[in-house]
Amino acid sequence: MFFKGLLIGFAIAVPVGPIGFLCLRRTLVYGRVTGFVSGLGAATADALYGLVAAFGLTAISSFLLRMETWLQLGGGLFLVGLGLKTALAQAPVQDPTTAPAPPKQRSWHAAYLSTLALTLASPATVLAFVAIFAGLGLGSGIASHLHALELVGGVFTGSAFWWLALSLGAGVLRDRLHAQTLHVMHVVSGLCITALGAWQLSLFVRSLLR
Repeated sequence: MFFKGLLIGFAIAVPVGPIGFLCLRRTLVYGRVTGFVSGLGAATADALYGLVAAFGLTAISSFLLRMETWLQLGGGLFLVGLGLKTALAQAPVQDPTTAPAPPKQRSWHAAYLSTLALTLASPATVLAFVAIFAGLGLGSGIASHLHALELVGGVFTGSAFWWLALSLGAGVLRDRLHAQTLHVMHVVSGLCITALGAWQLSLFVRSLLR
């Protein structure tokens, strides 16, 4: 069960989305540890949603899906604001005598909690876990609470492993790239985050117009 959960957690985390760009941006700005801690917030949310799917907590999943529209609004506004702030950040200057101070280290608990909340704002992830569990026949294979917890522990570990790999890889780029190149990457990641936030807001508007 743990190994199956490991593969599921990794597969859920790998697709590029707002959390991926957010962790990439934080790694480039604040370093590997902050990027990884941000990813752990997403891994925790994946584990919580995996827990809901594994235990068949339909009341919780139904409530989350009913709130999906408003969660899209909150998540979309957050992403648009963060993306614009990132894209419009001041470029580094070449003259060391006038260079701005390095960015203040982001607190790890704030990095963790923000990505946890943002990932929880996508309750459709519950449906993804339910579909995966059903497709792999795990619904009938979970014979006890211990098996369910093994599965969820694997989901968390697999997801965390991906965020560790991403933060380490982005950290290598951070160490090797020129300041101006890093700024271009910040702008690109900011625009991508903004676009993903705008897409979430468009889903919110479409749901209101139905």
